[in-house]
Amino acid sequence: MTDALEIVPYDPRWPAEFAAERARIAAALGALALRIDHNGSTSVPGLAAKPVIDIQVSVARLAPLEPFEVPLTGIGYSHTPHPDDSFAPFFHRPERWPHTHHVHLVEAGGLEERKTLAFRDYLREHDEAAREYAELKRGLAGRFGAGGSDSREAYANAKTDFVVRISERALAMGLPRGL
Repeated sequence: MTDALEIVPYDPRWPAEFAAERARIAAALGALALRIDHNGSTSVPGLAAKPVIDIQVSVARLAPLEPFEVPLTGIGYSHTPHPDDSFAPFFHRPERWPHTHHVHLVEAGGLEERKTLAFRDYLREHDEAAREYAELKRGLAGRFGAGGSDSREAYANAKTDFVVRISERALAMGLPRGL
C-alpha cells in the first residue's frame, strides 16, 4: 500500500460502487439517514478523480455523533475527529490509506448539504469547469501527492479557492435542484 495520492481517469463503475455502498449505509443507519447522495469527483461523469467514492449522508442533527458512529463503525468505517465535525463529521474505510469510501455527515437542509450538491451539479452541467477542475487536481496531486495525511490535507486545502468559487456560482444559479 502507498501513501501516494493518485488522480485516475473516470471509471464508469463508480456509480454502481456508490449504489452498493448506499444500500449498506442505508441498512446500517435506517431512518437516521434522510438522504444519501453520491458527491465528490467520482459522482461527475467523465471527471478524473481519486478512486474514492464520496458519500454525503444528510441527517436531522449532527450531535450527538454516537448514533451515527456506532452503525458506521459496524460496517467498517472509521471516524476521524476534526474541527469540521461541527458541520460535516468525516468517516472513511478502510481505516488506513488508501481509502475506498468517504462518508460526510451533514445537516439536512443546511448550507453544507446544499454547497456540496450544488458544486457536484454544476460540474455535471458545465464541462469546461469540470475540465478545469481535473487539471487543477492533477497538478496539485503532482505537487502534494507523494506524502501522507499532511500532504492529502494540503492537496484538499489547495483546491479551496476553486471549490468556493464554483459553489458560490452554483448556489447563485439555484443549484442544487430538488432540495
